[in-house]
Amino acid sequence: MKTIQLGRSALHVSPICLGTMTFGEQVDEPSTHRLLSHAVARGVTFWDTAEMYAVPPRAETFQVTEAFLGNWIAKNPGVRKQLILATKVAGPSRGMPWVRGGAMDVSAQDIIEACEGSLRRLQTDVIDLYQLHWPTRNVPLFGQMYFDPSKDREVTSIHTQLEALGQLVKAGKVRAIGLSNETPYGVCEFVRLADAHGLPRVATVQNAYHLLNRTHENGMDEAMHRLQVSLLAYSPLAYGLLSGKYDVSGISGPQAPKDGRIALFDSVRKQRWGRPEALNAARRYNALARENGMRPAQMALAFCHSKWQVASTIIGVTTQAQLDEDIDAFNTVLTPELLKAIDAIRYEMRDPAQ
Repeated sequence: MKTIQLGRSALHVSPICLGTMTFGEQVDEPSTHRLLSHAVARGVTFWDTAEMYAVPPRAETFQVTEAFLGNWIAKNPGVRKQLILATKVAGPSRGMPWVRGGAMDVSAQDIIEACEGSLRRLQTDVIDLYQLHWPTRNVPLFGQMYFDPSKDREVTSIHTQLEALGQLVKAGKVRAIGLSNETPYGVCEFVRLADAHGLPRVATVQNAYHLLNRTHENGMDEAMHRLQVSLLAYSPLAYGLLSGKYDVSGISGPQAPKDGRIALFDSVRKQRWGRPEALNAARRYNALARENGMRPAQMALAFCHSKWQVASTIIGVTTQAQLDEDIDAFNTVLTPELLKAIDAIRYEMRDPAQ
């Protein structure tokens, strides 16, 4: 499998990244280990996790995903050098009192201590890509649409966060740094301050990007292109909406798939994924895929792979069959005519799961 350089960093990764937030919630540890082994066998050696995982977040599963990965690495020590491991430090509390006591800020010391904890759980000496899971400052997040300056509060500055990350890089505990759920202002400011003060430069931004949310193309793509920062696209199947599994049944009720994340978790249905507009748009895209002889998930993943904006697409799975299907989808080439039809739906229905 070919590799892609992340930003200006020394990291080269597969165009498919294995997301792990289902491990520890929907997937037990033995099944997780089988999926990790199969991913390596298929050439997917870029893995993304977070101290907050599994998802939906609960006190009982906090940090469990990293521990699952670490136990696999300990059993397969010779494979570590093949892997690019990415993890994330959680941002200010979003109703999670088990994360740093529900603190509404993340200090420099918090970042350093969180990294130390991730290193222990992952049973590794270095984290290849260490990311800030969401900003400390006031920004619209996870389905919120509008910035409200009245909600601004004093928090740890971007400069101070970069200094903490710089300590980790200097100590050899982190190879490269990244952001997640970030805005154009945020990525520009992180790069500006890094360049001005000789601090580590962000290599990546991990943001939602899929057929139901292409807001990245509304200016964020230009900023990242000019700053040489790479996009890691998460939720390419929009929590299953773009798999087609909810087209007939809807997202709740007796006919909804029992294994679907939106159907399983009430907290997910209350987010952007549960909007009626999102399901309506998904049905349009899924129908287009079928009209062109493809499975809906196949077209949705191939779409991400086709975009110049995307360096690597993060897939999430619960079974080996899903893993194989997702990996195989990256061999699909979408015709210019089909891409034009996709754009036509977006022009009409915009970004209902942003």
